[in-house]
Amino acid sequence: MKRHYHLGLLCLTHLLINADGIVDVSEMDALRMIKDNEGIADSLFDEFQKLISSKKEKEIYQFGIDLMRTCTDEEKLKVFVTLYKLSEVDGRVHVKEIRLLLYSLRISSIEFNDVVNHAMTTPSLI
Repeated sequence: MKRHYHLGLLCLTHLLINADGIVDVSEMDALRMIKDNEGIADSLFDEFQKLISSKKEKEIYQFGIDLMRTCTDEEKLKVFVTLYKLSEVDGRVHVKEIRLLLYSLRISSIEFNDVVNHAMTTPSLI
């Protein structure tokens, strides 16, 4: 379901952006680009904003991972390629961003090398 894919992507993107405790302007620009590139409807984005405002970080993570479990392997790979690209946007890759990415990959049964290989053929988010 595209809805599960979009919400899962948004949840994990939100967590990655906030992982280092600093929300950079370039990260917010990248989020808007992701929203546009993925065709995420404003109504779904608004629903997501409401959802995260009432949940703790762990709850957002679990919700995002649960949504990812309903996605195809291709959708999962696309999410993690996006997260990988997003981790580079602010010019510094924080250890918490890497931890989030690697732990989520393991849970989703996606190989890191597959993400890196696909990321090399994907346009930058900046």
